[in-house]
Amino acid sequence: MKITAAELAELLQGDIVGNPKVEVKKLAKIEEGVPESICFLSNKNYTDYIYSSKASIAIVNKSFVPTKEIPSTLTLVKVDDSRIAFSKVLEAYHKMTHAHVGIHKTAIIDETAIIGKEVYISAGTYIGKNAIIKDGAQIYPNCSIGQNVSIGEKSILKPGVVVMEACVIGSECVLHPGVIIGGDGFGFAPNAENSYQKIIHTGNVVIEDHVEIGANTTIDKATLGSTIIRKGVKLDNLIQVGHNVEIGENTVIASQTGIAGSTRIGKNCMIGGQVGIIGHITIADGVKIAAQSGIGQSITKEEEIVQGSPAFSIGDYKRSYVMFRKLPEFSRQVNEIIRKFKNQ
Repeated sequence: MKITAAELAELLQGDIVGNPKVEVKKLAKIEEGVPESICFLSNKNYTDYIYSSKASIAIVNKSFVPTKEIPSTLTLVKVDDSRIAFSKVLEAYHKMTHAHVGIHKTAIIDETAIIGKEVYISAGTYIGKNAIIKDGAQIYPNCSIGQNVSIGEKSILKPGVVVMEACVIGSECVLHPGVIIGGDGFGFAPNAENSYQKIIHTGNVVIEDHVEIGANTTIDKATLGSTIIRKGVKLDNLIQVGHNVEIGENTVIASQTGIAGSTRIGKNCMIGGQVGIIGHITIADGVKIAAQSGIGQSITKEEEIVQGSPAFSIGDYKRSYVMFRKLPEFSRQVNEIIRKFKNQ
């Protein structure tokens, strides 16, 4: 990666203070800046590093006003939000350094599969009958793509991803190592022999555009119809999404959360780690659920914030928790009252 301050300012719509022609080719933390590197400043606790930095370019907020002399070798690019701007630089850097194209000789691709332009298919990958791999998709080693699967433009499947038959992955999605899309849901019915009859799942999983799914997360296919992950959803590592679940646009969910079948989660929700959500309920748009909460009924109020197991309004939870912590004191007081009463 090589980019000048002028090119960077154009990319980030920023203003240059210093040499617009200075060129960088590596990334660095602000406290570890070296010549020909680019860093950023967003946390005021790191401000002092900018006055001694050996980096060539630093991205800073437009509100930044130096209180000491900036090194003459350091050019500033001023933007509205330096953290967001640097994330764009990271994205551009990643695309430039991971722009692989080509099909490895050990990949197994069914003759009926349709492979788009500028696609990367790495070693040990299997692509089944009538699968469609659209332009610019990147599939890393040892992935398995089932029959009738569609992988959207510029989507990235990291090593070991499994996408089962008939599932659909949208454009510009990222599936991290070990993700499994389209496994059977947990469906069994007790029978007359006092054992469990497996319920066959015939549906699929549909993942819309710009979704990112963390390592070893699993999303089960629907019994009938589709399990749906809407546009812009971000899922952390080690999440279980049950059959026929629907997750609304731009919802984010942290690690080790489990969502049981046929639950509907609204858009713009934020769900903390280790949350358990039962099946066949609805969670309204904009709901925030604190970590380790247990959701046992629908949440119908938009923008509600809940905590606890079972979860309830966070304000009530905090007040209740204060009382809970005082229980030993209350117990002593009650015992003292009882003792005095008995001695009368």
